[in-house]
Amino acid sequence: MTLEVFGAPRKYPFPARLTMDKEGAVKLLLTSGGVSNQSIRDALVDMLGKPISESTALCIPTAMYGGLPGTAVLTWRQIAGQSPNPMVELGWKSVGMLELTALPSIDSENWVPMVRETDALLVCGGDVLYLHHWMRASGLADLLPSLSRTVYVGLSAGSMVMAPNVGEEFVGWRPTEAGDHTLGMVGFSMFPHLDNVRCPENTMADAEKWAARMPVPGYAVDDETAIKVVDGAIEVISEGHWKLFDQPGR
Repeated sequence: MTLEVFGAPRKYPFPARLTMDKEGAVKLLLTSGGVSNQSIRDALVDMLGKPISESTALCIPTAMYGGLPGTAVLTWRQIAGQSPNPMVELGWKSVGMLELTALPSIDSENWVPMVRETDALLVCGGDVLYLHHWMRASGLADLLPSLSRTVYVGLSAGSMVMAPNVGEEFVGWRPTEAGDHTLGMVGFSMFPHLDNVRCPENTMADAEKWAARMPVPGYAVDDETAIKVVDGAIEVISEGHWKLFDQPGR
C-alpha cells in the first residue's frame, strides 16, 4: 500500500509505529529543501516554542565537504545564508557554526555546553554517509538523544542521516565499513528532492524503485515538504507533494 498526497498546505499525522524516536529525544524537522515555505516555518516556530528572532542556532555544514571540490562555493553560500535552501537566513537571534570534523581535537567541555544551550541545530545537505561518519566520530550522535529542548533541522542529507539506512542510490563517499547504514533515530528513510528539475534522477519512478529495495517505510518528498517528529509522533508538513511507501521492499 502507498499513500500519495498533492495540493494545499495541510498536516498529515501518521502513527508512531513508523518511528524509533524516543520520547524526550531531540525534536526533528526533516526537510528536503530547507525551511522553504510558511507551513514549514510555522512548524519550526511551534517546535521552538518561541519566535525564530528569539532563538539561537548552530549551522553544521559538514555533509557538504563530502562532495568537494564541487560543493566548495555551495558550502560558503549555505553558511552565509545565500542558498536557495533557507536555513541560516531565517532571522535567528544568533547563528554560529559547528564543524564536526574539528570536534575530535577539541575538549568536549568547550563545545558540548554550547550545543546543549542552543535552540536549533541546522544540519546542511551534502554527502549523507560522510555526515554520518563525522556525527559518530565527533560524539554529536551520542549527544543527540539527550537534547530534549533542541530542534534538529535537517536539509536533505542532514535529514536522511536520521534514518536506519539510505539506499545505494545515495551512497557517494564510502566509509571503511560497507553498507548504507545511518543513525537509525527514526524508523523510516527519506528520498529527497522529488521531481526537482535539478535532480533528474529523483523522479517518482526512481523513488518507487528505491522504496522497493528499502527494509523500512520510506517517504519520497519534494522541496516544499518536511517531516516533523516529536516524542515519536510523525507529521508531514507540505505545500508540495510527497508519497509514503509503507510496505518495505514492495
